Parts: sequence; structure tokens; C-alpha cells
Amino acid sequence: MRITIFGSGYVGLVTGACLADAGNHVVCVDVDPGKIEKLNRGEVPIHEPGLDDLIQRNAAKGRLKFTLDAAEGVNHGLFQMIAVGTPPDEDGSADLRYVLLVAKTIATHMNDYKVVITKSTVPVGTADKVRAALAETLSQRGTEVEYDVVSNPEFLKEGAAIGDFMRPDRVIVGTDNPRVTELMRALYEPFTRSRDRLIAMDIRSAELTKYAANAMLATKISFMNEIANLAERLGADVEKVRVGIGSDPRIGYGFIYPGVGYGGSCFPKDVQALARSARQAGYAPEILDAVEAVNARQKQVLFAKIQRHFGGELNGRTIALWGLAFKPNTDDMREAPSRVLMEALWKAGANVRAYDPVAMDEVRRIYGSRPHLVLCDSMEGAVQGADALAIVTEWQEFRSPDFDGIRAALKAPVIFDGRNLYDPALMGRFGFVYYAIGRGARAG
Repeated sequence: MRITIFGSGYVGLVTGACLADAGNHVVCVDVDPGKIEKLNRGEVPIHEPGLDDLIQRNAAKGRLKFTLDAAEGVNHGLFQMIAVGTPPDEDGSADLRYVLLVAKTIATHMNDYKVVITKSTVPVGTADKVRAALAETLSQRGTEVEYDVVSNPEFLKEGAAIGDFMRPDRVIVGTDNPRVTELMRALYEPFTRSRDRLIAMDIRSAELTKYAANAMLATKISFMNEIANLAERLGADVEKVRVGIGSDPRIGYGFIYPGVGYGGSCFPKDVQALARSARQAGYAPEILDAVEAVNARQKQVLFAKIQRHFGGELNGRTIALWGLAFKPNTDDMREAPSRVLMEALWKAGANVRAYDPVAMDEVRRIYGSRPHLVLCDSMEGAVQGADALAIVTEWQEFRSPDFDGIRAALKAPVIFDGRNLYDPALMGRFGFVYYAIGRGARAG
């Protein structure tokens, strides 16, 4: 099949590479000349395990192309996928200007039937706006061309996106035309051969499904963080509580790990946008508001522990920080808890020695060069001469470190673990003062 994808960001690149790997011919269109130039050289602007190889292999075979030419993209594909960003406005609502601009661009150049697919995460009712933008632009051209509009939201986890696309739990298709359902079924058939995972529904339900899924996962995270804070005050161990409730199949173990809050490009933006949509519809989204409030508070927890341990005297102290990305296996620092912690430490006069396996270039892009931030080449280097270690991202390489080496490198054996990676009793035996999330005030 011939597919065009507008937007060469995270969703667009993963979608395009995976569809091309199934034998389709894919053209990715973007307005950023620098990004297109890099992609045509085989350089991938984001970190996602396996994506570099997938893009390079399919580009070499001629199945995946990157271009600035919108007309070429529109003429190429029966399927026109919109995968551009929907950044939050100041009021939390999703900014649809880029989605609607792409719709107008498609209508400007289309001369035959197209299936216009919204992959971007968008509020309920966006498909109606896309359809109106297509109709208005075609009318201005004085042209009548048949088209259908589809909602086909993505469910990709950063760090595991290729596996999610190749082996999806479900493929949501929102359309009001049964013929389009069969076209979409054929498009996704290579990825759903073991059993039919395509779920067809009306467009508005498909749009809400994406927001509801992310809001539910964010709710589980905030709920568990609430329980962790309560466990800490009651003398319970939230990790034992997590195992106890996760064994219930109605709850499960997914997304019930306590920590320092969720971040990234999806959960914060989508919870806010869904809450905004609720208020526009005249409904008070009390649970969504609480989820967001708990998460914002949780991002302050690690700093509060550090400040309390040092008696509020942080000026001139140095904190080693392991983990900058909002989660492992990505370099994405959007809404990352590490940013909240670093900025609070700097405001208090502290220095930060930071290390992350893949997000070092991203932190340089965000913060540039500043006197109170030292970026280190290794986790061992970060702890050298620091007053304490704070762990913010649960990278695999942090799970079994050289504790004797850490204790020797630190000025004092103090660890603030925002991801509960270690056993408090073991930390006590190694001679550490160990602060975790929801596991008592401290161990050791």
C-alpha cells in the first residue's frame, strides 16, 4: 500500500518505519529542512530502541522516503496520516493548528480519493474540524474530490514503541464508513494476523478512547503515589502493598509502581486536555484534576526529602543525580521529574552532577551551559565528591551498582531513591542512610 505521513516526530517515524517494514511504500512529510536532511542521511533525531536500524533498512530498500514536498506526499498515498504535534495551550487544551493546517494542505493538493487518518492525540470532535477544513479548502479550489476521515489513535510506549506497533494490543479505528473499516483492516493485517485486534467504532468514541486510556494509566500512577505517601506516614512498606494489590487480576501490576510522578509528552498533556474538554462540556472532572494535582505534588517529594535531611541548608552542597529522561529507554525530558528536582536544587543554591545513559544531549539542549550543572560521562563519575545521590529514572544499569564504590565516592553515604530500586535493609547493611518512596522515613 502507499501511505503518506505528515509529521516526522515520534509517532510519525515509528509508524512510517513499521509500515514500511511490512512492505508498504511510505513517504514522510515534514516542514523542518534540518530534520529531513538528517533523516535522508540515515540519522534519527529521537532515541527509540531499534528505530535507527528500521529506518535505515527500509530507506535503503526504497520503501521509506522523507521529503519537504507536501504535494509529492499527497499525490503518493491513498492513506494520508496526520501525525503532527498537538501541544497544550495555556489553558491545557490541545492546540489543533498543525492538525488543521495539514488537513488544508492535503485538500490543496488532492485530486483523487483519500483516506485522511488522524494519528495525533486530539480532543473529541477534531475529526469534524478536519472534515470541515478539507471541505472548505476543496470548495475554495472549486473541486469535488471524495474522501473519508478516520480516527486511528496511536498507543505507543516510548522505549517499546516498535514492539507496540508490530504486536499491538488493539487497533482502534473510528469511522462512519464500513468500506473504510475494511481498508484499515487490510492496512493493519500484517500486524494482527494471530487474531483480529482491530476494534471499529464511531469517530468520537475512538477519539475519546485514546484520552481515556492515558488518563486511566495516569490515574493508577497518581493513586499509587498517594498510597505511598500514606504508607510512609503509617509505617507501612508500599512495595509490599504493591505486590499485595497487584496480585488481584482486577488491578494487575502495570502502572502501580510508586515514584516521583509521571512525565513525558503524553500523560501530562492528555490529562490536562481531557479535563479541559470536560469543563467545556459543562462537567467538573474532579478525578482528573486530582490526578494532575497529586502528580504535581509528587514531583516535589524527592526535593522535600533532600531539604529535610540537610536541615534546609542546601546552599553550596552538591547532589549527584542518576537519570534525566522521564522514563528509561528514551531521551525525552518533557515534563520529566528530573527537571523539577534540578530546578528546585538550583533555586536553593545547590550544585548538580548528573548522568543519564541517553539524555545528555537533551539536557544540554534544554539548559545549555550553567555553573551549577556538571554533566558526567558515567554513573560513577556523577557521585564523585557529592553530598548525596538522588535517583530519578529507573535505568537498568542503576539497579545493581557498586555500593562500596558509591559510599567511598560520596562525602556522606546518603541515597534518595525516587524509584525504589533497592532493598532498605540491604542499604542499611552497606552503611547508607537511604530514603525511598513510601518505605518509611529512612533506612540505615
